Amino acid sequence: MMKNILEYDVKILLALSESITGNKKLFKWLLTNGYPELAALSNSINSDREAFTWLLNNEFPHFAVLSNAIDGEDNAYQWLVKNNFNFLVVFADACRGKEKAIEWLKDNKLNVMIKLAENINEVIEKQRRDYYDPHKMKFNRY
Repeated sequence: MMKNILEYDVKILLALSESITGNKKLFKWLLTNGYPELAALSNSINSDREAFTWLLNNEFPHFAVLSNAIDGEDNAYQWLVKNNFNFLVVFADACRGKEKAIEWLKDNKLNVMIKLAENINEVIEKQRRDYYDPHKMKFNRY
């Protein structure tokens, strides 16, 4: 059975939140202390295709799809809806800064998820800014 993100202890979710923002020490801690799926989710949110594939191949497809839904991929978002990952739908919306979703998290006293969504939103926004920054563009060689 697939593990729901809300099943993790608050301290683990805070470690995930920090890992997503670039804390390598907490990333490594997640990876080596029984939470490789959260380490992979952290990297997948940070555009790591290998981590995304690992999630798909290791019983965490919902986390891989969540990563894509956070990025605004409609097919991923619809997959979460179709497969009844209702909380992940709300969470993806919160990560994208949608006020209604953030209010729902507040109303349900899910403060750690609000913090996680805020950190993810900051990372996603930074990725978008970097994508258009000519000083940070990456060009693939053919």
